[in-house]
Amino acid sequence: MVATDILHQPEGAGPRRRAVGGAVARSAAALGPLVALACAGCPTVDLGDDPVEPGVCRPDPDFFRTRVWPEYLAQPDMAKTCVGRSGCHGEADGRSALRLDTTDPIDFTRNYQVVTRFLNCGTPEASSLFTKPLTGEDPHGGGDMFASGDASAAVFLDWFTQ
Repeated sequence: MVATDILHQPEGAGPRRRAVGGAVARSAAALGPLVALACAGCPTVDLGDDPVEPGVCRPDPDFFRTRVWPEYLAQPDMAKTCVGRSGCHGEADGRSALRLDTTDPIDFTRNYQVVTRFLNCGTPEASSLFTKPLTGEDPHGGGDMFASGDASAAVFLDWFTQ
């Protein structure tokens, strides 16, 4: 039921009623175009399209598949693997933006695209893919995984010289 008020009319004309909510509705209708205009600058909704590839830092993809993946990211040593433990960087149950495919067969093209978002080709030692697991550098939820002199660190840095 809409709230009403009684408009007073001349004697004998009887009361006339109008909806109080009508003024609110007219005001909201007048603001509609302004709201639409204000929202025109809002970002679009992500429809799940693949992001544009940055293309800036693209070290050798074959070296990634044959050396970086098995010796740096997916080591057999469970204390040093980035993808072998639940809740780390596996695609299905990872806890960060670095989510890598570990299914058989591994999608190395996809993993390479994901990993390159965490690289700094100008200063490879500053790449978050390097500094996060490195002892004493950046805080890492998985803890420190290797020291700067470790063989895994050398494999990662060699990737940029290929």
